[in-house]
Amino acid sequence: MTAVKQIQASARAQVGKGAAREVRRQGLTPAVIYGAGEAPVAIALDANKTRQMIYAGHFLTTLFEIDVDGKKTRAIPRDYQLDPVKDFPIHVDFLRIAAGQTIKVEVPVHVVGQDQSPGLKSGGTLQIVEHSLEIEVAPESIPEFIEVSVAGLAVGDTLHADAIKLPAGVTLLARDNPTLVTIVPPTVEAEAPAAEAEAPKA
Repeated sequence: MTAVKQIQASARAQVGKGAAREVRRQGLTPAVIYGAGEAPVAIALDANKTRQMIYAGHFLTTLFEIDVDGKKTRAIPRDYQLDPVKDFPIHVDFLRIAAGQTIKVEVPVHVVGQDQSPGLKSGGTLQIVEHSLEIEVAPESIPEFIEVSVAGLAVGDTLHADAIKLPAGVTLLARDNPTLVTIVPPTVEAEAPAAEAEAPKA
């Protein structure tokens, strides 16, 4: 489950493109906290720490407690923008979390049981159709991944979303019971064609 991470921020009095540029010149990343029926709050984060959190992975499924000048707010990142050239964060949107609220997030699919799949042991290839799944869950219960086991699958078998066991409190939002993984037959290399050229004449 996702642990709540603590981050420090400062309130921003000015908003707009000019103000945001000034914030970035100070080594900070402009951000906003919105939602839960409250007014948006413009904040600034340490740019280096923000970049580290983004590149560490799972940023958009991590619940944060943001300390804004002493006032703490629980929120989850909903979006972020990176500079197209230098790859540093230029803005982050946080969704404020109210008590008892559930949210929609995408989490990665983690395939296990490959060593127990007859299809893979016989030379079949694992084809992952869905690399992530959208779920609805309480923010403090967001799983790092959804586990999908291919144990027992033979060549030609497929595993659909309704066959997986979800963690407690997680609702799958996938439509039409999508295929998650399939075991495809081994690739057969074409036999080398017979030589067609005649032997050189004496």
